[in-house]
Amino acid sequence: MLREIDNFFLQKEEPVKSCLLFLREYLLSYDKALTEAWKYKMPFYCYKGKMFCYLWVNKKTQQPYLGIVEGRRLEHPLLIIQKRSRMKIMLMDVTADIPVKTIDEILKMAIALY
Repeated sequence: MLREIDNFFLQKEEPVKSCLLFLREYLLSYDKALTEAWKYKMPFYCYKGKMFCYLWVNKKTQQPYLGIVEGRRLEHPLLIIQKRSRMKIMLMDVTADIPVKTIDEILKMAIALY
């Protein structure tokens, strides 16, 4: 029987599914202190037990994104706040290579806050 978190990824259409699965694996291999959890009906990643980031898909544009919980405390040109008070997101372009170096920069800045 599949867990809800696994279903979240498997129910997505390509190329969104591949993008999210890559990000999932990338986050889990980035730091041993990052763990996966199912919170608010979405895949969340905790750093040393504290909510750190999450993966989601914009309902209107179907664009996947990486949400950073403490995003408002970070300054990066690819992080956008929209109508959120705390979190910022980084939208992914499913037609291009995933910007791993940029994700690394953002994760490094975010981990420094914990």
